[in-house]
Amino acid sequence: MPPERRPPDDPIEWLNRAKSNLARATVDINLEDLCFDAQQAAEKAIKAMLLFRGVVFPFVHDLAELVTVLQHSGQEVPTFIAEAARLTRFAVETRYPSLAEAVTREDYDRAVAIAEEVVRWVEKHMSGKG
Repeated sequence: MPPERRPPDDPIEWLNRAKSNLARATVDINLEDLCFDAQQAAEKAIKAMLLFRGVVFPFVHDLAELVTVLQHSGQEVPTFIAEAARLTRFAVETRYPSLAEAVTREDYDRAVAIAEEVVRWVEKHMSGKG
């Protein structure tokens, strides 16, 4: 059963949605769609962290920009979290059938690994263990 839906300004709701996207990113379907979900998981997790810190964030898909906002809020961001910027291309480029190069299994594996790291890192900080 899905978790109880919370208000949109609750960072837990954003983290729940990040986990939902991450779960979908591991289903065996089109790699482009899976990479989109991996990007969404990382994006929503970072936005959850920003809400948790009381930071107003821009509604963008650019993960480098969101990580920069997080850093400017005083949050130290490890290099492996900053790597989430590599997922930005999946926010739009792979969302629809396009002329962009096909996503490889290696691209997909890396995208999911990055998204998992971001979600775990945010969850750890929000639980007070970070």
